[in-house]
Amino acid sequence: MVAVVAGRPVGSVAANSELIAEAVADPNGNLHVPADYRTTYQFLGTWAVAADEGRGSDELHVVYASPGTITAFRKDGHFPDGAVLVKEVHRAATGQMTTGTVSHADSLRGWFVMVKDSSDRYASKNHNLWGDGWGWSWFDAADRSRPALNLPLPGGGAATSTDYRENCKSCHLPAQATDWIYIDGYPPLRR
Repeated sequence: MVAVVAGRPVGSVAANSELIAEAVADPNGNLHVPADYRTTYQFLGTWAVAADEGRGSDELHVVYASPGTITAFRKDGHFPDGAVLVKEVHRAATGQMTTGTVSHADSLRGWFVMVKDSSDRYASKNHNLWGDGWGWSWFDAADRSRPALNLPLPGGGAATSTDYRENCKSCHLPAQATDWIYIDGYPPLRR
């Protein structure tokens, strides 16, 4: 099966990194949420963020990877240049069901989008949302084409999403050894 990105067929991520990155970034490095990620990307995993009080979850995070990313990662344990990760962030609703207390995705808050960029293709653009081998951005559910100014923080609240070093990196710091990604939560990446 051949995936299609930006209207063109895509084989491996490594061979088509510029094409895949082009599908989510403009020439200046401004990211957007890919329109077809739910049908053309691969499911990586789901995270449940526990509620501060009471039982159940506050949020559910559903993560997808661009075509070929999982296969490439399983070969050598690294994300290939051009790989795109999309994390949907949903508010959770919790209630009693026959299986017990259950949380499920309710309303969409927005998306985190990351693009692997080991070649620093946007370094000359002085872009504050690119660095440490990735492009990083948050998008509110109301506008998937423009990074939002309100980055949600765990447990509520928000920060300004203008510089990945200040707004994204601190949450990913514990995962620095695994290329800034919490790979333990993604069963398809296990070899």
